[in-house]
Amino acid sequence: MERCGYGIAGAALAVMLAPAVQAQAPAERVVLVPHRAIYDLTLDSTKPSRDITTARGRIAFDFSGDACDGYALSFRQVTELTSEIGPRIIDARTTSFEEGDAKSYRFKTESSTAGAPPDVVDGTAKKGDAGYEVSLRAPKAETHREAAMAMFPNEQMKAVIKAARAGQTTFNVRLYDGANSGKDVYDTLSVIGRKIEAKPGEAPLQRPEFEKLARWPVTISYFKVGSGETTPAYTVAFELYENGVTGAIRLDYGSFALRGTLTRLDLLPGSDCSK
Repeated sequence: MERCGYGIAGAALAVMLAPAVQAQAPAERVVLVPHRAIYDLTLDSTKPSRDITTARGRIAFDFSGDACDGYALSFRQVTELTSEIGPRIIDARTTSFEEGDAKSYRFKTESSTAGAPPDVVDGTAKKGDAGYEVSLRAPKAETHREAAMAMFPNEQMKAVIKAARAGQTTFNVRLYDGANSGKDVYDTLSVIGRKIEAKPGEAPLQRPEFEKLARWPVTISYFKVGSGETTPAYTVAFELYENGVTGAIRLDYGSFALRGTLTRLDLLPGSDCSK
């Protein structure tokens, strides 16, 4: 799944088969299904929160494309957090496009709190022979380069699914997704549990298309490169299907956590891409 501000994306949120059943694809190939998903958010009462007393919100996630034409994402998360000083609403929106071969990544993020003018990050990242270059249009026009290579969001999602299929329990990768200022990059640690055999608890996933698809519990921790912190900036946990659909989301921001329940899932038409 994609993530942005108080969102996932996921990416992550994310960071995310056409139609859903293409279990006949070669084992090494990962096909991400185009889909729209809605998640309802509530405060996770199992984690003590310092200041937040209640929380509610929603994530709207629209993912399309394939490895031939590239992947497009439209993501919005609106969250109302209530503390002793009253409620505040955080609205985060992201649109992005990642080339099918993960050579370039375009992104635009708008985030605002309590109705204030949005903070905008708009740019493009392109990979080279060594590292990648980011060209920002907002908040101001500038270019910066990273000598170390990093994955883009859909590239990371495919890699995590391949790791899960191979029986790996952990997977480490550096991720760039344009978050925050557009300059931040994260070291990520994915912890992958055993394949889940039980039926999914969320109604939209209780359908024939998903009965034969493998799914795993995955927790991804994000560590901001250069921060010197040994604890993650935040953590995203979810049940990951091998077609990129996610359910049972948990977003841990350190001082509080949110749980996301999948309430609607629409599978979209796919293509004949063979990559």
